[in-house]
Amino acid sequence: LPFYHEAKMAFVIWLSSPYTRGASLLYRKFVHPTLCRKEKDIDTYIIQARERVCEMTLRYGKRLLNLAAVAVVQAAAKSQGVLAWRLRSFRMQDLRSIPDE
Repeated sequence: LPFYHEAKMAFVIWLSSPYTRGASLLYRKFVHPTLCRKEKDIDTYIIQARERVCEMTLRYGKRLLNLAAVAVVQAAAKSQGVLAWRLRSFRMQDLRSIPDE
């Protein structure tokens, strides 16, 4: 497209210039009326999104807590078996030589 970059630069300057107030004009002509017409729909979508986020947070939070609990129980069970095996391999004299901390 010929002169695309030049036209884009002129458009950006027109939008940001305080003399032309291009961005303000576009907002007043197009964006604000559209937002006013769709305000109820937007509010409805925001409420639905908030509810979905709460539901997903609870669902995945429960899953995460369940996974963490299972991991803790498994780690405790494994370490208990290792600890018992390790303690069986010691003699009583070896156990007395372990410093109390």
